[in-house]
Amino acid sequence: MRKTSGRMKQRLFQILEQGTQNDVASRIVDRILITLIVLNVVVVVLETVDSLYAVWRPWFLAVEILSVAVFTLEYVLRLWVADEHILFREKGPILARVRYMLTPAAIIDLLAILPSYAGLFVPAADLRFLRLFRLVRFLKLARYSPGINSLMLAMRSEMRALLAALVVMVGLALIGASTMYLLERHIQPEHFGSIPAALWWAVSTLTTVGYGDVVPVTPAGKVLGGVMMFFGLGMFALPIGIIATAFAQEVHRRDFVVRWGMVARAPLFEHLSANEIAEVMKLLQSQSFRAGGLIVAKGEPAHSMYFITAGAVEIDLKDGPVLLETGAFFGEIALMRKAQRSATVRAAEDTQLLVLDATDFHHLMEKQPKIATHIREIARSRLKGSNITPRGDIVADELADAHPVTDGEGAS
Repeated sequence: MRKTSGRMKQRLFQILEQGTQNDVASRIVDRILITLIVLNVVVVVLETVDSLYAVWRPWFLAVEILSVAVFTLEYVLRLWVADEHILFREKGPILARVRYMLTPAAIIDLLAILPSYAGLFVPAADLRFLRLFRLVRFLKLARYSPGINSLMLAMRSEMRALLAALVVMVGLALIGASTMYLLERHIQPEHFGSIPAALWWAVSTLTTVGYGDVVPVTPAGKVLGGVMMFFGLGMFALPIGIIATAFAQEVHRRDFVVRWGMVARAPLFEHLSANEIAEVMKLLQSQSFRAGGLIVAKGEPAHSMYFITAGAVEIDLKDGPVLLETGAFFGEIALMRKAQRSATVRAAEDTQLLVLDATDFHHLMEKQPKIATHIREIARSRLKGSNITPRGDIVADELADAHPVTDGEGAS
């Protein structure tokens, strides 16, 4: 019984926390939760329109009840499998769950359901106020968006630089407000009679918004206003540049890790060192194919290996078509010998590939004898007992992650 429970917990952890493109159950759960999150945000916004709320109130209530039930179940299950996280596994079941509850993602999950439960103890007149707090559910989308996660990591990594820029901008606002207070406090006491009052003008000028409700009238005040505008153009562009640069670096780093994992996973390269895999990665080139597009044709010369970074491909084998999805690879033997393609490969959907050309790869092996020795040894062992045709390049190992294509699936 305990073993069954353990396997169930591991499977739930894989579905909820370690979802991959090849895990159908994980993809279904993610899509259901994303759809429910978006539906909740739409409902919360529409509920503020009194005419719509009066007509659609039962449906809005049904969506809320369903959402609370699903999000509560999700939170409980994530809490149950928390001790499967590699970061918390050594803490023990209780401490692991406590540590997980303090993570930002878990806090957002809890805040997403608390307003609804709090509504049970709040007078009916205050329920509309609580409904607005349900918009925090929108933040749950960050769990399913690599882009948002990369942006958060970028901002965290550059926190010191962003704080430094903030300090400078606050300093400029204070200096501008103080100077304007000295110049125009007697002429416009209602607007510049104190430094706090003048801060509104300083902030709106530095941000180049310039609402126009508070403006200097003396020549010196106008000169100061122009100087503040120029400083604002430069200083408020600084944090934007910091975030943009850090975000680009984070995306590049994430893509590098993904590519690294794909190359290292291929049997032909799995025993190479980190430096050797990095050399192989320098040769990769990106190619895109529309759904149904021909990638390779049976019988044509094989000269490249392909890694699937997004999408899926359909391989037409004699026993029936199979589907390779994100993270898989094919055509590996083409790097080691002159061969002909033993199967036709088409894009089952819009697909992004990384291509490793055999000519470039052989040049690398000539320059790096150690890499050449390792790869030739691995290739010999793989070619023994493989199911490739005498001149083909598709082997059984390359189809380990393939799925048989049923009617309507992966049609080209």
